[in-house]
Amino acid sequence: MNISNKKEPILLAIGDLVFLFASLWLMLFTRYGNVPQSSLLNLHLESFWFIFALSLLVFFIAGLYEKHATVLRHDLPNIIFNSVLANTGISVLFFYLIPQFAEVSITPKTNLFIYALISFGALLLWRLVLFPLLGFRKRENALIVGGGAEMKELMDEVNRNSRYNISFISSIDLTHLHPDDFPVELSRHISTHNISLVAIDVDNQKSLPILPYLYNLIFSQVRFIDMYKMYEDVFDRVPISLLRYGWFLQHISITPRVLYDVLKRVMDIVLSLLLALISLLFYPFVYIAIKLDDGGPIFIVQNRIGKNNRVIRTIKFRTMSIDDAGNSGKSAHNEFTRVGPFLRKTRIDELPQLWNVLLGDMSLIGPRPELPAYVSVYENEIPYYNVRHLIKPGLSGWAQLYQKDPPKGSANADLTRTKLSYDLYYIKNRSLLLDLKIALQTIKALLSRSGV
Repeated sequence: MNISNKKEPILLAIGDLVFLFASLWLMLFTRYGNVPQSSLLNLHLESFWFIFALSLLVFFIAGLYEKHATVLRHDLPNIIFNSVLANTGISVLFFYLIPQFAEVSITPKTNLFIYALISFGALLLWRLVLFPLLGFRKRENALIVGGGAEMKELMDEVNRNSRYNISFISSIDLTHLHPDDFPVELSRHISTHNISLVAIDVDNQKSLPILPYLYNLIFSQVRFIDMYKMYEDVFDRVPISLLRYGWFLQHISITPRVLYDVLKRVMDIVLSLLLALISLLFYPFVYIAIKLDDGGPIFIVQNRIGKNNRVIRTIKFRTMSIDDAGNSGKSAHNEFTRVGPFLRKTRIDELPQLWNVLLGDMSLIGPRPELPAYVSVYENEIPYYNVRHLIKPGLSGWAQLYQKDPPKGSANADLTRTKLSYDLYYIKNRSLLLDLKIALQTIKALLSRSGV
């Protein structure tokens, strides 16, 4: 069972496509003053199929098919407007630069402007008015059985957002409940609140004595879901404090995924080589900027921990006055160069690491490689930390996209626990589709200058 409706993104995409087509029809009606004939409609479709496909891609990058897109209604007009604007700009370039589109006898400048205005209004109507009326938000009553901060975090998140199709009506905290009292307490919750779903941390030792009572509920049409899976589905990360050794044995494997591994490596080679060659255009400008700044070295070469705890040498453009390599004593005297913040914000400082990807030490997508000094700290303070070294590190990753407050500048075990929870999510669920999603979201973050 999945508590967020997996069909919603598909339905949203189909609806977007329908309303984009309707916008084309309305554009032709508005432009020419009568019902468009099939010949005129087909003529425009020869080019507008590209605009439709581009729109869906832009919407995906903008996050309009993410879970939050169906709940953050106040942000939708701005997101849709920016997406339509970006799509229109790209479409105009294609119409004027590519002969196949330029030869089409439509007036793209005028028609695209009218189409952009109509499609913006049509998509707002679909997203804000019509989609909520489809009734996908019917929620069932649920009970959560577990303990700790994660249980409360999960309850608050699910009950606060209408995007989920369940509502936690009540909870049973195993930390403060004796197993002998569980049957009476469970019966009271089920009968009083008409519970049809129970979320439980089945790996919790305190839940073992109560499992027989839960088993009997199967015959009362009560369904169950693992709290691990629910937490992961809601937060897109793995709950570190809920993990046990059994979870890793079930979900983390180093068995080669031949097709995935081969395709990922081919993509790494092709894309890193192409991007590395293009990035050479930036090198003279970065060289001049750093030399004019403080006259120091252009590059820094650092040891980082790669796959299987192997030390790899990574190269970056220098953004700090000195390379402290994680040494807290040196860090006190370390400062950004004047050009350093800009290089980091735009991620230009990491362009030389494309050569690390080409050599095979890193991948384009994966957990970010850490300094050895920090790894020594984290392995002592964070359980299971070394699991993240089972795969190649990457230039960009799941944690870089979704952790709101990543650790920066010094070792921070608390923030790194959260970072590890995202890294484990990626390791467990890694696939070409997830890599593509991370790549597109990285492009979005760079273009919006939000950083990654």
